[in-house]
Amino acid sequence: MSKKKQEEPEDADGAKGGGKKKLLIMGLVAVLAIGAAAYFFVFSGSGEAVAEPAPEAGSVVLPVESVAINLAGGSYLKLGFTLQFSLAYDEHAGGGHGGGATPDGSKAMDIAISQFSGAALSDVQTNREAMKAAFEAAVVEAYHGDVYELWYTEYVTQ
Repeated sequence: MSKKKQEEPEDADGAKGGGKKKLLIMGLVAVLAIGAAAYFFVFSGSGEAVAEPAPEAGSVVLPVESVAINLAGGSYLKLGFTLQFSLAYDEHAGGGHGGGATPDGSKAMDIAISQFSGAALSDVQTNREAMKAAFEAAVVEAYHGDVYELWYTEYVTQ
């Protein structure tokens, strides 16, 4: 017999060399998988989030007038505070020179009234730091992170 007649027999579908095609496809899939893994490890980064820089104190300081807030049981709290805005606020509000518009303290006053109004006198006297922390967090959120610090200028209960 000649060498031509000794070639591989045809498969049931009539396709010759099915083993080579499968090997070629598996090799192609392997190359793609290795390429995807390389891309993932090289270009995905370290996976750590980039930390925002710590806020810095700005030049804008807003004193908010004192207000008497009714407490539970007929007592009241006379509360006054000052807001210091961050350097980021200075830069986007006044061009970095402090010449921008003065911020409005009405949001902070509204938060103070809503948080302290109706509170028990004993809570206001004994939990002052916890209430201040909650108040400060609410003010910072209301001003979208532009408040750097909050100071009480008046905190009198009766």
